[in-house]
Amino acid sequence: MPKLKTRKGFAKRIRVTKTGKLMRASAWKSHLLEHKSQKRKREYAKQQPVAKADRKEVRRALGI
Repeated sequence: MPKLKTRKGFAKRIRVTKTGKLMRASAWKSHLLEHKSQKRKREYAKQQPVAKADRKEVRRALGI
């Protein structure tokens, strides 16, 4: 069976923790920031776990 190629778009956006959790960046932090509160913007800066429904697809795309 041939090797699976890593999907580089996923690899650039997903971080795998030591325990194997998949972490991603939050959305909504790129523009229109003037009216958003500082608290809201700080929360967007934090890494979020990948949704349970997407984990299988993301793992396969990363070749894990």
